[in-house]
Formats: sequence, C-alpha cells, structure tokens
Amino acid sequence: MKKLFIQTFGCQMNQYDSERIAGVMSRADYALTDSVESADMILLNTCSVRDKAEQKVYSALGRFRELKQRRAQLIIGVGGCVAQQEGEALLKRVPYLDLVFGTHNIHKLPAMVEQVAALQERPVQTAFYRDPSYMEENFEGRSQVRGAKACVTIMQGCNKVCSFCIVPHVRGTEVSRPSESIVREIEALAARGAVEVMLLGQNVNSYGKLRSGELCFAELLARVNAVDGIRRIRFTTSHPQDLSPELIEAYAALEKLCEHLHLPVQSGSDAVLARMRRGYSLDEYLRRIQALRSRCPEVALSTDIIVGFPGETEADFAASLELIRQVEYDEIYSFIYSPRPQTVAAKLYDDDVPEAVKKERLKRVQDLQQEIALRRNRQRIGAVEEILIEGRAKLTSAQVMGRTRSNRIVNLCGPETLAGMLVPVRIVGAGANSLIGELAALSAVSELQPEGEMA
Repeated sequence: MKKLFIQTFGCQMNQYDSERIAGVMSRADYALTDSVESADMILLNTCSVRDKAEQKVYSALGRFRELKQRRAQLIIGVGGCVAQQEGEALLKRVPYLDLVFGTHNIHKLPAMVEQVAALQERPVQTAFYRDPSYMEENFEGRSQVRGAKACVTIMQGCNKVCSFCIVPHVRGTEVSRPSESIVREIEALAARGAVEVMLLGQNVNSYGKLRSGELCFAELLARVNAVDGIRRIRFTTSHPQDLSPELIEAYAALEKLCEHLHLPVQSGSDAVLARMRRGYSLDEYLRRIQALRSRCPEVALSTDIIVGFPGETEADFAASLELIRQVEYDEIYSFIYSPRPQTVAAKLYDDDVPEAVKKERLKRVQDLQQEIALRRNRQRIGAVEEILIEGRAKLTSAQVMGRTRSNRIVNLCGPETLAGMLVPVRIVGAGANSLIGELAALSAVSELQPEGEMA
C-alpha cells in the first residue's frame, strides 16, 4: 500500500474535506502517513480566504521542492481554495507540481493520480457542479470518528457575494445535500461512537432554500436531534441575514443543540457594512441577537471582525469596539483586511488604511476581547458543566481537555481514558482563553458515557 501525506490549511470544512480525500484515496491503495519523507504522494488542501493563508501554501510547496528532486516518482498535488482560485497558473508557478484539483473535484482524484503515474500528465480539474452528488463520494456509512466528535458537510458554496469575500469564487454558489443522505450519514456515525456532530457549510442558515421540497435548516436540526446516540449538535458558519425566527426557536426547542452560535458581524459600522455588502444594518444584527438571547439566555456568541477595510475611519472602528462591548462576545476571530482576487472590494476600493493603523486597531480589538472573555469566564467559576473530553491538554500531559456545551475549553486533571466521554466538571479557575476544572463526581462519569462503540 502506498503512503499519502495530507497537509490541511484553514477551517473545519477543509479538515472535513481532507477526510474525504483520505477516504477516496484509500480505495486507490493509499494509506495516510504522518511522515512527509516517506510519502509516495503529498497533497495540500488549501485555504485562500486571506492572503496570509494563501502565502503559507506557497511556502509549504517550496519546502517540498527538494523532496521532488530526490524522488522523481513522488506525486505532489494542490487542492482546495487556492487550487480553485489559481487553476493552471499553479502549474506554471510551481513546475514540479503534478496535479491541481478544485473544491468540487475530490471525487476525481484517483483518476487524476492515475493520469500522472501512467501518462505523465499534469491534470487540472476545477469545474463546479450543481448536482450535490459530488459531495456524497465515499460517505455512505462513513466511519471516521475522532474522540466521539464528527463533522458532516450539509451544503457548499454561498450566494451572498460580500464584497471582501472570495468564498463564492472558490466554493461556488449554494448547493445543499439531500437531508435524507445527511441523516443517514449521521446515524452511521452515531453507530460508530459519535456523540457530537458538527454540521458544516459556508452558510448553513441557507440550507435547503434552493431545493424544492427540501427541509429548511431548522427542520434539518430537528431531524438530527432525533438521531439516537447523538448528544450534541453544533454548526458553522452562519450569516446574520439568515438567522431566522425558526432557527432561533430551535435553540429553545432542541435539547441537543448546543448553546453556542458563531455569527460573523465583520464590522460595527453601518457605512462599512454597506461597503462590505453584508445585507444588514447594525440595528438589524443586534435585534437578531436580542431575539436569540430572549429564547436561549445561556447562548455563547462568537464572531468575526475585520479591521482596516477600505475607507474605515477611526469613527467606524470605534463603532466596532462599541459593538464588542455591547454584545460581550465569548470569542472573536479578528483579522486585518487583505484584498482577495476577483472580489468586488479588490476591484472597486483602494486598500487605503495604512498597515500600521491596521495592526494597531487589531491589537485594540484583541485587547478588549481578552478583557471581556476573562470576565465572562470568571463568572463560570463554581458552576458544574457537562464536558465532552477530547483528549490530552496541549500544554501538559497531566491534564485532559474538553469543551462545554457553550464551546468553552476546559482543562482538568484526569486519565486519557476519559476521552470521548461526557463528564460533569466543576469550574475552579479561568483564563481569557480557557477554564480550569475538576471532576465533580466520579460516580457520574459512567452515567454520562456516550452510547455505542468508539472507533
């Protein structure tokens, strides 16, 4: 059996796609390896949502040049968003690259590899497909379950065309998988030991809107909520414009839906939101959050903030800071604006905010969020929370880590055998980025174990 090394860049959706790649290539006699030196094939699953992420891809390719020189039979390929964005231009820029496959073309990988090996060609596949069957490849009865958590793509693409965002250009327009297929996949994952499922899409709130007779997203959540063995449901990413009353009500009605929502706002300024083409005002965004909190008071909120968007004044930026203070997000992903190819903003607006100003504003956002997160986390001290243990903590082997239903990270002393289990934990300490806990009742551990055999 040949060895396959996959390097994944970017978000959970790319991690999920890498699982698809591994599954597809396993049928072509390839097994995953952690050793790039011994690999017969290296595939980079890429992200181009920001310039920094894209540059990391070219840096990685540069490191593989020497390997290719030493072993001519080594196959190197690039997939994902950078592949979709650049297409054949990647072959010209990287002459030792063997194949390029876009975001809709994972299912074509075995044939492309055969072309490279047998015919010495350098194939490129970057077509988009409207038939969602391309997302079903190798998924019936999928068995990858890691630490009792599993991800499931329910749709791909986005129809919003925000002026700064490259996603519609590299992921295409919205395509939803059939709900019956999604539910069957989740049932199979539950049978293999999954207790938490994350539903993925570029805008999950829009699920099913373009499929006649299909469930809406809130209805799909209700179907997943009924799957035996699943104890937690999460999803990402949402667009504020599509946070419907039905979805808000799901937070009150569905006991397995975790009290957490990632709702990217991007800016607190109406003027900037208009140039970003977000489709909502700040007041509309805040009214949706108020409606959600009225039905689910314990919901934890996270968001995205872009600083330095073209034309952003100090007053615009101050409005973003005020929004952060008002909402008190539990977590913020903050970024410096960088122009992306093909986007409206790159075509229409000058990147006119100085880099030094962007960096200073980013630091102010992050400093403010650190204060808020620390205060909110300290409010959890003394509470007993249900934690899904994921495995060893990052900083010390003496601890394990897990997450609350509200997606807060908790580190605690305990054996690694707790991985995959739901356990009651008392919060005894807090930092800005995580909580410290201790097992609240060892006798309760067995009662909270996930159903089904662990993979």
